[in-house]
Amino acid sequence: MVDIDPTSGPSAGDEETRTRRTRVVVIGAGFGGIGTAVRLKQSGIDDFVVLERAAEPGGTWQVNTYPGAQCDIPSILYSFSFAPNPNWTRLYPLQPEIYDYLRDCVRRFGLAGHFHCNQDVTEASWDEQAQIWRVHTAETVWEAQFLVAATGPFSAPATPDLPGLESFRGQMFHTADWNHDHDLRGERIAVVGTGASAVQIIPRLQPLADTLTVFQRTPTWILPHPDQPMTGWPSALFERVPLTQRLARKGLDLLQEALVPGFVYKPSLLKGLATLGRAHLRRQVRDPELRAKLLPHYAFGCKRPTFSNTYYPALASPNVEVVTDGIVEVQERGVLTADGAFREVDTIVMGTGFRMGDNPSFDIIRGQDGRSLAQTWNGSAEAFLGTTISGFPNFFMILGPNSVVYTSQVVTIEAQVEYIVSCILQMDERGIGSIDVRANVQREFVRATDRRLATSVWNAGGCSSYYLVDGGRNYTFYPGFNRSFRARTKRADLAHYAQVQPASSAALTTARETVRSR
Repeated sequence: MVDIDPTSGPSAGDEETRTRRTRVVVIGAGFGGIGTAVRLKQSGIDDFVVLERAAEPGGTWQVNTYPGAQCDIPSILYSFSFAPNPNWTRLYPLQPEIYDYLRDCVRRFGLAGHFHCNQDVTEASWDEQAQIWRVHTAETVWEAQFLVAATGPFSAPATPDLPGLESFRGQMFHTADWNHDHDLRGERIAVVGTGASAVQIIPRLQPLADTLTVFQRTPTWILPHPDQPMTGWPSALFERVPLTQRLARKGLDLLQEALVPGFVYKPSLLKGLATLGRAHLRRQVRDPELRAKLLPHYAFGCKRPTFSNTYYPALASPNVEVVTDGIVEVQERGVLTADGAFREVDTIVMGTGFRMGDNPSFDIIRGQDGRSLAQTWNGSAEAFLGTTISGFPNFFMILGPNSVVYTSQVVTIEAQVEYIVSCILQMDERGIGSIDVRANVQREFVRATDRRLATSVWNAGGCSSYYLVDGGRNYTFYPGFNRSFRARTKRADLAHYAQVQPASSAALTTARETVRSR
């Protein structure tokens, strides 16, 4: 366990005793929050706090503890470049190992004193007159020059609005809120959804269940899983010759980059992967009727593909039924579908993903005019380089709109953190109090992004997905190679921003002293 103070300061009292001041407030303690904290400290910016609603750092890997939870990016790449771990036990790490890695990063870089856990942010608003952010938790109001939202796209589980759901008398929980106290052995289990989490959990549930009913709306492209142990000579080599791990990371990065032309520019280049997926399905599912249900009828990559060697065999087991008819109603003892069939179940597991386009954090962050991110975006999230949003001065977003590159999200996070630090250091050097990305700069970035993604597999692949908002705009991906994104975020160009001097000479003095101390 990381030795972190679970509170963020004084208990609730009058406003004066509740208010605390800091330079930077970071919301969220997953990869984004931890990566930001490391680079701030390394850059000589030590006056910051990280607010985390959970009891410990770890983000989605602290929350998603369902059996079989595993990353679909190789461990060497799904880790910080500045904190390599030569002791990964698997090529594709399981949840406990990633969680341990993140907590170790907090210890390794001496960050524990900056983290305040069990602190749920209820409001964050920009005070234009004072040129500060006010960030509220139940116990404290933090006043800060900068605000970084590292809440992540997978922080708010999505539950479908199914008629009668509240009437169900059995157990029901989401994969992101797993009930480890509930014994599933011998039960009639239903899984709603067939996304990445469901693909991982279904093979774990099938041997336990009396019957397992999988409600599938859209099939998923599944490829053979290349996972393998990393213990033995790979770990020994990485530990003795660190350069070899850096080279392995570089190689995996280039392999991911090789997929970008197919995803972004010419989807026909992905036909080979679709052929591999169909062959994998034919090899593992002999029943032609079941195989027809599981074969996607959209372009490979349009929705998130995943890896598994056990998913198809689990679905082909005698105690499993795949239902493609829509759910009409959930009743006290089971589920009614559009074909008129009623299936009795004891437990419902929701593998229905996350609220990405309407994350609750978008409602609590308010900019210059008092409007929230949700109100400003009005259903279509936009940002400049996925990091700054016009009308929200001194605000930075990790994994914001159109920032995701088709590789490890940690690559995106590191690039964005470099950009954030570059902004702060340049502001300190020039005596700037606040910056706000110009509306025309953001607008042009969004227009260019939309043009380049129009023919991408995500936009033109014949499916609907969480990558797209209603109306079809892709608000998720950066339209190109991660090297391009990293080049554009390596050093901020403050000419892209409207600039305001500090509200007080004291703020300017503090900034200059910070620069001189480095």
